[in-house]
Amino acid sequence: MTTPPMAPADTALLSEPGEAQVPAGEEDRRPWWRTALSRTVPIVGALAGIAVVWYAVSYLVLPPNQRFLLPPPHEVYGEMFGNARLMGPMTAALGRTFGVTVFGLVIAVVVGIAYAVVMSQWRYAERVLYPYAVILQTIPILALVPLIGIWLGYGFPARVVVCVIIAVFPMIANTLFGLQSATAAAHDLLTLNKATRWQRLWKLQFPAAVPSIFTGLRNAAGLAVIGAIVGDYFFQQGAVGIGGLLRVYTERLQLDALLIAVSLTALFGVLVFTVFAVLDRAIVGRWYGHVGR
Repeated sequence: MTTPPMAPADTALLSEPGEAQVPAGEEDRRPWWRTALSRTVPIVGALAGIAVVWYAVSYLVLPPNQRFLLPPPHEVYGEMFGNARLMGPMTAALGRTFGVTVFGLVIAVVVGIAYAVVMSQWRYAERVLYPYAVILQTIPILALVPLIGIWLGYGFPARVVVCVIIAVFPMIANTLFGLQSATAAAHDLLTLNKATRWQRLWKLQFPAAVPSIFTGLRNAAGLAVIGAIVGDYFFQQGAVGIGGLLRVYTERLQLDALLIAVSLTALFGVLVFTVFAVLDRAIVGRWYGHVGR
């Protein structure tokens, strides 16, 4: 006797307890602003949690005579955000760091995708080239920064190079994985139709790699922010970025200004990551649905 097919209500019982049932395609039909809002709310909740912990440490852990080590948030932000002499240079420095981040991320994306394409087309190239990418990823960036400064100076190009070195590996690894993820049946179909190598790359491998490319892009975006800040922190010549201000405030023990700079840096990183997460949802989600995302 055959088992009758289960109704939708029966299949719902097979899901994990507490797992929400989202009708297929419903999430993809949501407007972009609702997607952005759904991703922003958890971040706002995390910031609220940080504020609660901050207040607890300031008032419950630190004695009054040591509260200057971590002033409560309302004192830090209330006094500093109204100080134009402080916020003016800090905003300008954040703008310079943003420029380094954008340039470094664009170069990392182009280099990473091109590197992965070459490795995906020739196995010998993968065996030869992939170890170099791994080595570049495993070398401590702090060991390379002095050399980069000596070779390229301490200005904008050197900081972009640091940014690229930190951000390029996720693009290489994720793009290569995506290009190699097409099924054997799909490759056989193109072989029967006598597709060329480049037709196979363009019509099969790149579409299959789109989700992985966007995953690498999200990771690379966050790392590009870190790379730009690291370059600013160690290259003290030329225009000062937000990383340079972090160094100055640390050396001068300007704790209020340091906390403001750290907060702006964190918000900047979250903003960059959120932008690419929304792009991922808007572009990739329309093609591949919500399954597993």
